[in-house]
Amino acid sequence: MAGIAHRTEERRRLAPGVRAGRIALIGLSLAFLGLLLIAPLVAVLTQALANGFEAYLESFADTDTRAAIRLTLLTAAIVVPVNTIFGICAAWAIAKFEFPGKSLLITLIDLPFAVSPVIAGLVFIMLFGAHGWFGPWLIERDISVVFAVPGIVLATIFVTFPYVARELIPLMQQQGSEEEEAAITLGAGAWVTFLRVTLPKIRWGLLYGIILCNARAMGEFGAVSVVSGHIRGLTNTMPLHVEILYNEYNFVAAFAVASLLALLAMVTLVIKTLLEWRVGQRG
Repeated sequence: MAGIAHRTEERRRLAPGVRAGRIALIGLSLAFLGLLLIAPLVAVLTQALANGFEAYLESFADTDTRAAIRLTLLTAAIVVPVNTIFGICAAWAIAKFEFPGKSLLITLIDLPFAVSPVIAGLVFIMLFGAHGWFGPWLIERDISVVFAVPGIVLATIFVTFPYVARELIPLMQQQGSEEEEAAITLGAGAWVTFLRVTLPKIRWGLLYGIILCNARAMGEFGAVSVVSGHIRGLTNTMPLHVEILYNEYNFVAAFAVASLLALLAMVTLVIKTLLEWRVGQRG
């Protein structure tokens, strides 16, 4: 009893110090987040609205700006479904089956995390450029890949394809294959098994991976910068257009487009937080 009383008294003495340390850590974290996230966001919005709200809206009336927005949305609209299908197939194969080359496939999925996006863009130049491996063949058939929309889409697919797969692989491995095997034993086909058994179990992880993939697709700069050619009104996405406007000292327009990207990022963050809360509630 004396030992218990001694430990209780010791915890009481340490409690104020623990609370002070907890407050200090929380304050430090909030200050760090404010410096790295909130302050830049406020600076972007301040610069975008420096000449008033009318000038802010006029920045989006420019034809090149509208073209950059359209190209960004088009790229995301192509990339996200492609990577979603790939991620589901890869995760299903890795989590549910054993086959030769499985470790190699996992390594290849992680490759974009290890390779600089600029290097990835250069690889596409070497493959599809005028002096690349397939360049002469493409030129003979009047097919443009680099310095055109296909190159932008391919580069974006490369840098974003791990996100859906990497969210689903550990989730599906943890869930196991018992329910799918039971469904197949009862006569369900592969497609019915996926729709009725697998998909409901992975839907939140799938949505989480899609959100991350979409955010990266819209904000990608390095790989797209290499393969785009920076042709205004044709191959400039929103991040590239921001750079061009800033280099031309058109700060209001540059920060206006940047604010739109920041808004999309904030929406993505809110959706991501809601999904995490939803998954936590279900857990």
